[in-house]
Amino acid sequence: MIIGTGIDIIEVARVEEKVARNNGFTEKVFSPAERAFCEAQRHPYQHYAARFAAKEAFLKATGRGLQAGLDLCDIEIVQAPSGQPVIQLHGDFKQQAEVYGWNKIHVSLSHVGAMACAMVILEQ
Repeated sequence: MIIGTGIDIIEVARVEEKVARNNGFTEKVFSPAERAFCEAQRHPYQHYAARFAAKEAFLKATGRGLQAGLDLCDIEIVQAPSGQPVIQLHGDFKQQAEVYGWNKIHVSLSHVGAMACAMVILEQ
C-alpha cells in the first residue's frame, strides 16, 4: 500500500553555489559515498542536485518534513548494481522508517542541463 509520495525540482546552479561555498553544506547534506559518486561524474553538480531533490522528495513523502535532530546525510542515495538509485536510511530516519512502516522506498532521479528532479514513493 502506498503511504506517501513526494516530488521535488531544483535548479542545478542553486546547488552548485551552495557546494562551491565550501562552508560545510556538502558534508552536512551528503554522505561520503554520495560526495565521491558525484565528484566522479562529468557534471557533478547535476548529480548533487538530483540527490538533494531526492532527499526533499523523501521528506515530502513522509508527510513529516525535517524533524529536529534529523540529518539530511542520513537519507543516502546510492546506486544499485544495475545503476538504479536506491534510498538507504540511517540514524533517526532508519528508526522512523521502522516506527511508521516505510517498508519500501521507490526513488527516481532526473537531471538535464540546469534542472534536476526526483520522485519518491513510500510503501507500507
